[in-house]
Amino acid sequence: MERRSFIKASLALAAYCGAPTMATLFTRSTQAAENIADGSASHFDFSTLKNLAADLSRKPFGGPPAELPKTLAELTPQAYNEIQYDANHSLWHDIPNRQLDVHLFHVGMGFKRRVRVYAVDQSQALAREIHFRPELFNYHNAGVDTQQLEGRDNLGFAGFKVNKAPELTRRDVVSFLGASYFRAVDDTYQYGLSARGLAIDTFTDKLEEFPDFVAFWFETPKASDTTFTVYALLDGPSATGAYRFVIHCEAQRVVMDIEKHIHARSDIKQLGISPMTSMFSCGTNERRMCDTIHPQIHDSDRLAMWRGNGEWVCRPLNNPQKLQFNAYQDDNPKGFGLLQLDHNFDNYQDVIGWYNQRPSLWVEPVGPWGKGSVNLLEIPTTGETLDNIVCFWQPAEPIKAGNEYSFRYRLYWSGEPPVSSPLARVKATRTGMGGFPEGWAPGEHFPDTWARRFGVDFVGGQLKASADKGIEPVITLSSGKVSNIEILYVKPMDGYRILFDWTPTSDAVDPVELRMFLRTGQEALSETWLYQYFPPPPDKRKYIDDRTMS
Repeated sequence: MERRSFIKASLALAAYCGAPTMATLFTRSTQAAENIADGSASHFDFSTLKNLAADLSRKPFGGPPAELPKTLAELTPQAYNEIQYDANHSLWHDIPNRQLDVHLFHVGMGFKRRVRVYAVDQSQALAREIHFRPELFNYHNAGVDTQQLEGRDNLGFAGFKVNKAPELTRRDVVSFLGASYFRAVDDTYQYGLSARGLAIDTFTDKLEEFPDFVAFWFETPKASDTTFTVYALLDGPSATGAYRFVIHCEAQRVVMDIEKHIHARSDIKQLGISPMTSMFSCGTNERRMCDTIHPQIHDSDRLAMWRGNGEWVCRPLNNPQKLQFNAYQDDNPKGFGLLQLDHNFDNYQDVIGWYNQRPSLWVEPVGPWGKGSVNLLEIPTTGETLDNIVCFWQPAEPIKAGNEYSFRYRLYWSGEPPVSSPLARVKATRTGMGGFPEGWAPGEHFPDTWARRFGVDFVGGQLKASADKGIEPVITLSSGKVSNIEILYVKPMDGYRILFDWTPTSDAVDPVELRMFLRTGQEALSETWLYQYFPPPPDKRKYIDDRTMS
């Protein structure tokens, strides 16, 4: 997904009786409802939606979205961003002193899928559709020919955003826009990484599939509520889905309770549950693409995992030179997420992206998920405009056509994850030229062989209290050898830096898997640090040695 268009745009099925069809959802009332919902009233509850998704999965996929009117299809990102929803027509505008409100996104530009939107009166289990009409929007300088839109009440919408008091007209905290993408903020009100409803064949021999949320139903909250419930219907070539989101817009974070029921239209090689998409261009450990004024550029700096066996794992992210895919096997994981834990502006110096304010996203499974893997895909990128990090849970169970798969989980959008290990955690990972003592410049000491130095900073836990007993780094490698291990207390961070050199023992250029944790005796003191290093080919290693000794 092109991040810039997505960010700019974000800032800027009812009657069921017997076997439901899509057509039964979209009837138009001859009388307008009291609010902007102008469709005829029809029964709706979560069971209705689950039956609809199951029935839809037994029908052929409808294919790509129909063509939009030319005036919308040819919008530039700048013009699209000029289109703003009219706050006087917000979904809950008629609720006095409300804490939340909903604005809808216009179709256009790359957002071509027509999304249906419904208002639900849960006390009577009745839903009314909100049909598109131009008077719901202010077009400003977008250059849209609104005459082409008159009478096009079937255009639908592209998605929605939820605003929170006290700035109900412009302070959005949740956004659903494009395919099944959605995002939320913490108390910085700064969007960052995205989540998705479902990922299909992200890393297989097939093209990746992006199913769409094609309809939303909003339960009407009370005025004092800061929690709302929205239901979603997902549709795609290989699967359909019924979703319920209970979204808590708290003071310092957004928490989403998600229940989803997926129906497979066909066998699926790789099903991604709770997928998230982020960006990592460069950081403390990866400087290859940091030839800018910014010390770091990333939405997330690590994959964190709380494994089913209780182990805590930190896997720093990379911007690799070629695509990399890793699957970390687990059984009933306790949690995982893409985290942004460095919130110091000095470490980014970015006044456009404000990467120091980006939230983390933590997934907490509800109920047993069984066996599977936390999958991480890292895609090379030359800058910050493309999301190049994808993470999701893949069930070990094969996904077969005609079967239903249900999952429940909780998403936390916050500066810090909701849980943390009592052990010391990784603060930062640093790499650089190795093979010479600290304090020497490379030209002052001639290494016998090409080497790479790693510096891993640990803070917290019982490190300081255990110093007298001795702190031991336990390091394992997939290839090569380790030497020159140093353990340094670093007063400014009140933590410990573990330094070591990795050197190759062959000409192999396969990625090197490094793993380290700290212990005293047999007692673990830290979470586990995982890292994937990509050694240069032997001819490049010789060049580095020659340059070092010149």
